[in-house]
Amino acid sequence: MEPKINTKIILITFMIGAFFAVLNETLLNIALTELMHVFEIEAPTVQWMATGFMLVMGVLMPISALLIQWFTTRQMFIGVMSIFLAGTIIAACALNFPMLLTGRMVQAVGTGLLIPVIMNALLLLYPPEVRGKIMGTFGLVIMFAPAIGPTLSGVIVDFLGWRWLFISVIPFALFSILFAFKYLENVGEITRPKADVLSIILSTIGIGGIVYGFSSAGESGEGFASVKILLIIAISLISLLFFVLRQLKIDEPLLDVRVFAYKNYALGVTIFVVVIMAMFASEIVMPMYLQGPLGYSAKIAGLLLLPGALLNGLMSPVMGTLFDKFGPRKLIIPGTIVLVGVMIFFSNISPGIPIWSFILAYIVLMLSISAILMPSQTNALNELPKHLYPHGTAIANTLQPIGGALGVAVFVSIMSQGQTSYLERQTGQITPELLDKAMTAGVHHAYWFALTLCIGTFVVALFVRKGISPDFKTEENKEEKRPSSFV
Repeated sequence: MEPKINTKIILITFMIGAFFAVLNETLLNIALTELMHVFEIEAPTVQWMATGFMLVMGVLMPISALLIQWFTTRQMFIGVMSIFLAGTIIAACALNFPMLLTGRMVQAVGTGLLIPVIMNALLLLYPPEVRGKIMGTFGLVIMFAPAIGPTLSGVIVDFLGWRWLFISVIPFALFSILFAFKYLENVGEITRPKADVLSIILSTIGIGGIVYGFSSAGESGEGFASVKILLIIAISLISLLFFVLRQLKIDEPLLDVRVFAYKNYALGVTIFVVVIMAMFASEIVMPMYLQGPLGYSAKIAGLLLLPGALLNGLMSPVMGTLFDKFGPRKLIIPGTIVLVGVMIFFSNISPGIPIWSFILAYIVLMLSISAILMPSQTNALNELPKHLYPHGTAIANTLQPIGGALGVAVFVSIMSQGQTSYLERQTGQITPELLDKAMTAGVHHAYWFALTLCIGTFVVALFVRKGISPDFKTEENKEEKRPSSFV
């Protein structure tokens, strides 16, 4: 039954806040080189503006399930947007790099908690038969904002300076808070479960270490050959193991991992993580290839990738509507088939490729991802009973930065090893042409691995069925006195 509250106003409130919070994730990427000159710092230091942001988000997302059950929707949204605004102001006024980094980390606190709050509220506000359209509309913000971030950042930095990356966000964040004060209504019930301190510690060490370890592996020259990185990842995995075991024992888990007992949730999240890995990795590897063997500047490389990124966001509402009409299988299965085809294309790429075919392939890649991501995540969450919504959304959103960091680290590591292996087999002087061939070989290796993952994803997609929550099954049985059908 449709809630007797103004759902449209609530959705608008969420979209305004989320757009500028998510936009901020990629807004600084182009400006990192400028910040190195301004603050006289090296690349590994400035990289913390990106790595640290992802790290804080990853650590906080598991805690979101607890906070959602402790505070009202208004308190959470206004609170996290206020934290985001405070971080933006600190960064805009930064007198040195530590102050700038502090502001960036405070921003990450707001962004990391915001998305789980919104997704949980949307699940409670809208019944399953229209969730695809609503999640697709919200997905437009989630995908469109980071897509235009680098391009918008380049324009702002060139004409106004790096501080305006933060100054320009302040009025919109403030407007979002004031808009929420006036219009946002509370959704769901407050249960105030007990906070298990040991679970928080274990999840912080485990998830923080995983994100940091894989991010560092992707950025460092040693990759997974570094003993320090391997030790961090090993400790993190052990912490996560103890975290999961503890969640299964305690009465009020921080993250109820029993959500994976629901088949469609487990399958959907698996597909979601693999596709996130492919997307994040492609967004790193493809610009590198464009600026390397293909010889384009950073700005031109960004523009060449922009059509695919924009279409990814713009198609999200369309895919949401199709999901409501046809169910998950008719989107996810064809999407994975197309994804496999694109991986085959990229695994055979060469410097002589016509640029139009590269742009077209990247557009097709992003369209296939839009056909898979939102339907797989929405269908997974549809499978859960209402009391598990906070846990399901928190786990899915926690796995996103982990999947992204893992994808980038593994792809870059495989690409680097492929380059090194190619050069070791050569004799004579190393020329620019030889380096281009080596990078091409490395990209081929990375996408062969991606092809294997995507074939596995296609197989998993064959087992996906339409997710229906036990709560809605009960309601349907009462009203219709017949069992629910599956697509």
